[in-house]
Amino acid sequence: MLNREKPVLAPAGLQSSAERQGPNRLAGLDRWWLLFVGAIALAIFLFEAFPARYGVIFRFVVGSWTGGDGVYMTLKLTVVSFVFIVIVGMLMGLFRVSSARILKSVSSLYVEIVRGVPVLVWLLWIYFGVPSLLQAITWLPPALQRIPTFPAAVLAFTFAYGAYMTEVFRAGIQSIAKGQMEASRSLGMTYVQAMRYIILPQAVRVILPPMSNEFVTLLKDSSLVSILGGMEDITRRGREWVAQYFTSFDTYLVVALVYLILTLFFTRMSSAIERRLSVEKR
Repeated sequence: MLNREKPVLAPAGLQSSAERQGPNRLAGLDRWWLLFVGAIALAIFLFEAFPARYGVIFRFVVGSWTGGDGVYMTLKLTVVSFVFIVIVGMLMGLFRVSSARILKSVSSLYVEIVRGVPVLVWLLWIYFGVPSLLQAITWLPPALQRIPTFPAAVLAFTFAYGAYMTEVFRAGIQSIAKGQMEASRSLGMTYVQAMRYIILPQAVRVILPPMSNEFVTLLKDSSLVSILGGMEDITRRGREWVAQYFTSFDTYLVVALVYLILTLFFTRMSSAIERRLSVEKR
């Protein structure tokens, strides 16, 4: 056999400064933040260098927090809808892994039907179709025969994305070893207690990345509400500016840049949370 020489370690005084300092502090930095900073820098450059061309468009598209339009409306719709989506997804996900055949069948039917229809169709059906059905019920008061735009959008997104979130929770729960449930039940816990204190906390670590993806996708799909009236989101504001001044290239460039900044920010935040909750680093 060949004799391999052992590596000779240099004395501490002869080691380089990089070796003495240990691992690079920037090794754990998410360098995709640089893309986010670059998008911000490009937006500032366009805003400051071309105020008459891009500055006015940025002000109109972004909107104001007090006015409740633009970015504020997009974020409000996304956050409110996502809260209900998580609730529906968790409940239906628990039904999917339940031993009760009726609950499991209802959840499976819901997932298969909803995922087979585009989100835009659900949005149009709930906003236009359901009120026409309610108007056929003559004994209902007029106030209940129509659905306002914001509740209709939240209901549509919750109904559509709840099916996808159901599968996320189902996959996360089923990824936990069955022995966890058996050990919890052997300690005297009920099924609900075991799910609440043992299974779901572990499943959250698993489903956090796909949940983050669903949030970002919902943020982008919120632009679908621009086809409805009374929802002054980012895309709707851009369409109104184009209809008035016919500057399609400049306007939709600004709209795309605003969406890019928002999605990059929330994607990087979700990545930071994932690293924070990573089991391997604990």
